[in-house]
Amino acid sequence: MSQLEEEMLIKQVVQQVMAALHQPEGIPVGVSNRHIHLSAEHMEILFGRGKSLTKKKELNQIGEFAAEETVTLVGPKGTMRGVRILGPLRSFTQIELSLTDAFGLGIKPPFRNSGDIKGSAGIVVVGPCGAVTLQEGVICAIRHIHMNCETAQRFGVRDGDVATVSFGGVRGGTLKEVLIRVQEHFRLEMHVDTDEANALGLKNGDTVTLL
Repeated sequence: MSQLEEEMLIKQVVQQVMAALHQPEGIPVGVSNRHIHLSAEHMEILFGRGKSLTKKKELNQIGEFAAEETVTLVGPKGTMRGVRILGPLRSFTQIELSLTDAFGLGIKPPFRNSGDIKGSAGIVVVGPCGAVTLQEGVICAIRHIHMNCETAQRFGVRDGDVATVSFGGVRGGTLKEVLIRVQEHFRLEMHVDTDEANALGLKNGDTVTLL
């Protein structure tokens, strides 16, 4: 290899490395199906004293899992069986549905961040050992991105920021009003519900780019 050829090869490698460094970081998509988070109190009522959740599958976020146990939701206009419980147990019960789910049940949950259930919709939850009537607790989760502190610093965002993302595919475009959620144990992932994923042609493992 001549000196000129070597210099050209080095230049080509440098260009490839620089291009890789400036490539936008992809954020993986996680499609969130209907599910329920239970308090210990409601777990006991629905499944019996001393009953604990049985882990079915680990979820992407650290410490979270899909349980074998499911419940039935009863609304004014319909019933929904087989709603998966996500563990671990929480200090309060919260149900996350899509608008299509809510319409079938005859309720009108607000779009909220997880944990913001005050004044939200109510529902009846039925388990094998009993039932719980919730006056509030049902929401449609707003689209959001999980990330840890280091990733947030890299993206230049903070917890509570609202961002815009772009995505490709047949129905490629942009999504606005995406809430940034930052906690040290979070793994990078954008959550959308099934209605939004179907409308936009997104699926688990697709990636979006933060603008």
